This record gives sequence, C-alpha cells and structure tokens, in this order.
Amino acid sequence: MRTGLGLLHLAPAVLWSMTPRELAAAIEGALGPQATHGAIDRRTLDDLIARYPDT
Repeated sequence: MRTGLGLLHLAPAVLWSMTPRELAAAIEGALGPQATHGAIDRRTLDDLIARYPDT
C-alpha cells in the first residue's frame, strides 16, 4: 500500500484493481528491476503463516 499510494501516487481504486504482475511492473518502472526481486518461496511463506497466523 505504501508503495502504490505513497511512491507511485496511485488512486486507491487503481491500486486495488491492479494484478500483482501489473503492480510489480509499476514498482520496477519506478525503482528499477532490483526492487521486485528476492520474493520468498512457498516454503518460507508457509513457515511465516504457521508462525504468525491471522487470528
């Protein structure tokens, strides 16, 4: 949200209507290709979900 609203100055409706791929492209366009690299893998995501469940 901070990147979309604050850095990219997207309207909330525009931000929420974007696909993850579109948002990544917008971020990459503003910050360079290194900004969207380093995503976590599924195993790491599952571990984080187990550690910090939404309650």
